[in-house]
Amino acid sequence: MKEIARRALLYDFYGELLTDHQKKVYEDAVMNDYSLSELAEEYGVSRQGIHDLLKRCDAILEGYEEKLGLIKRFGDLKKVADEIRVDLDRMDKAPTQKERDELCNRMKENLSLIETI
Repeated sequence: MKEIARRALLYDFYGELLTDHQKKVYEDAVMNDYSLSELAEEYGVSRQGIHDLLKRCDAILEGYEEKLGLIKRFGDLKKVADEIRVDLDRMDKAPTQKERDELCNRMKENLSLIETI
């Protein structure tokens, strides 16, 4: 499941950089869960040919992530946003001004982190 999610994320971020043919096959394989046999029949090539094309696409998409790191940055931003959400919830329940000030300072630090990402 983790591999499928990773491949879907790679495709979401970098899929437009594949050729039209690569996009169609990769989308059918990853998003529509077609088997190698189904893809081979659909595109009129061997199962091995489809397997090789999917491996090439995976390598291409992973290469873009290694160079650009958009998925990593997205994950980092999501983590910080989640922390800010938690702090905002705590702010409503903080009984003292000191605790509210500490949470406010932490949110400011998180916003600074977001700016650097």
